Amino acid sequence: MAQTLLQLVNAAERELGFTASATVIDNTDEQAVQFLNLLNGLGVDMVREHDWQGLQTEYLFSTVFFEYTGTTTVDSTTLSALSSTTGLTTNPTRFTVTGTGIRSDSNLVSVNAGAATAVIGREASSTGTLRTLTFSQVKYAMPSDYDRLIDRTDWDKSQNWEIIGPETPQQWQWLKSSNLSTGGPRTRFRVYGDLFTIFPPPTSERDMRFEYISDFWVILTAATIPTKASLTVDTDINIFPDRLLVTGLKLRYAESNGIDWLIPSLTKQWMRQLDFSKAADAGNATLSMGGRYGSALIGWHNVPDSGYGS
Repeated sequence: MAQTLLQLVNAAERELGFTASATVIDNTDEQAVQFLNLLNGLGVDMVREHDWQGLQTEYLFSTVFFEYTGTTTVDSTTLSALSSTTGLTTNPTRFTVTGTGIRSDSNLVSVNAGAATAVIGREASSTGTLRTLTFSQVKYAMPSDYDRLIDRTDWDKSQNWEIIGPETPQQWQWLKSSNLSTGGPRTRFRVYGDLFTIFPPPTSERDMRFEYISDFWVILTAATIPTKASLTVDTDINIFPDRLLVTGLKLRYAESNGIDWLIPSLTKQWMRQLDFSKAADAGNATLSMGGRYGSALIGWHNVPDSGYGS
């Protein structure tokens, strides 16, 4: 059973020969304060240590687009007489505009709902009225507890295709700027500016899904899933093995207080517990001394994006 914050600190204190604290949170004793900060720092570092199964989370979002009519004016960045501006946001820039007279890679810069106008990042290539303009959201906020992506888990669930990426900066600019690039039927992605960015701009609602490592490692009292990133209540528990945190806390205390003679043995304890914890976390694949077949019999390596079977 997972031990609480108070129990973990008390275990480390007793094993180091100290009197156990009655409380940790709101305790003004310098030693208790240090143990709390060391344990929280250890937890944060542990998030990056391994892809713990307790931190693996799935995220689903749907693409957003709007089709409105408006007027374009050649060599002008202003779109006027828009039929609506509902849903259009620009902070940060999230929408790309496409349509007749709109140059490629034209981002939405600003919106004036009262005047039914908008400003885009590139001048229109021609003049026209009542033109259908598609405003496609291409940047999506990451989950509030996002730490890092789990590779090869990004999927367009509506199309049953893996999303290609993450693209490099060079590939991304080629996709958005080259006359030869149309993006094809596959969605591609890149994470930058802490936003999940997709290409080509969506013109339909699609369900996108990926898995990521959460930085929420602490479980609130009486809860069952991690909901915060630090220990703030004596009864808080967490997703890591108790013994791993106790040995890690003792090691960090010794390092912080210059107890050099104790560091080698505590390091050995810590490394042993870390190896045990990683090995037992979620099981392991069976290894063969012979050859190993690929994990996918059919996929994007050997199937074309279109014309399959023709």
